[in-house]
Amino acid sequence: MSDLSKNDVERASFAFSIYDFEGKGKIDAFNLGDLLRALNSNPTLATIEKLGGTKKKGEKLLTLEEFLPIYSQAKKDKDQGAYEDFLECLKLYDKNENGLMLGAELTHTLLALGEKLDDSEVAEVTKDCMDPEDDDGMIPYAAFLRRMCDGWDPKRPKPGTEEPAPEAPAEG
Repeated sequence: MSDLSKNDVERASFAFSIYDFEGKGKIDAFNLGDLLRALNSNPTLATIEKLGGTKKKGEKLLTLEEFLPIYSQAKKDKDQGAYEDFLECLKLYDKNENGLMLGAELTHTLLALGEKLDDSEVAEVTKDCMDPEDDDGMIPYAAFLRRMCDGWDPKRPKPGTEEPAPEAPAEG
């Protein structure tokens, strides 16, 4: 843990406290990936599992003292990507170099490469994060990628589709 700066420990402690839903100084290992992502790490599912994350809630609890070495290891892990890395990969499919790629190619990529998603996961991700295809079947991939890297949440509406806030009653 000595490789974490004082600032890293403070940030990790603060983020840990947010995921300590019951205020008992422990987090569910099921939320380990979310906590690491909140600290600007981007671990793969395999990395999360290797670091002690669980696939089911309630299987394992972690204290802050147990989490800090995990965070330290995640910071060192090179098996993660950033927005710019993924953008460079998707540019390979941008044949006209205009920021567009075929929506079908993106879907195929999600199904076939890296940590493969299943059909239902791809359908959900594309529905929530992908802009509609144009007449040629093209989509702007940078916007899709930005939504994914900013923490895709199926409950959060796409930008521009939010319900308008109710107007405040006029004072009179």
